[in-house]
Amino acid sequence: MWAQILLAGAIMDLGLYTMHRASHISGFLWRLHAIHHMPERLYWLNGGRRHPLSALVLAGPGLITLLALGATPIALGAWLSIMSIHLAFQHANLDYRLGPFRHVLGVAEMHRWHHKREFEDAQVNFGEVFLVWDLLFGTHHDAPRSPARGEVGLKDDDIPSTYLGQILWPMRNR
Repeated sequence: MWAQILLAGAIMDLGLYTMHRASHISGFLWRLHAIHHMPERLYWLNGGRRHPLSALVLAGPGLITLLALGATPIALGAWLSIMSIHLAFQHANLDYRLGPFRHVLGVAEMHRWHHKREFEDAQVNFGEVFLVWDLLFGTHHDAPRSPARGEVGLKDDDIPSTYLGQILWPMRNR
């Protein structure tokens, strides 16, 4: 069962990596995804702070692939549970270290580079759970010190602060 869960996780994570990276390239997908990058301080709820369409775009290819391959509901459900907990820790405002495993897992100290305020510097560490995709596709970045509070978020501050405003913003702001 654990092999099935890890295989489902790898397939799901590759789909997430691909669509996450595409969300930083495509104008419309970026507007959907920008809401996730808006906070100026990472905290555990940021992992789930997404426009509903962005969540569909990110998860869709991996979920469709897993369903087409016949992944069991238990393997898929277990992976989604693991990933939810991981995303909370990945975006948590906690100073924890995993030593050499930080190059394998997208932990907070590595993922903060992806949320860097300067958009051109934030095109790294797209991996949701695994950083192997970043290593394979040349988007991995590491440095001795992770970005701190005030060094993450967006320079573009015209995104509304209300939920309804954020839902409508990507459609209106072209």
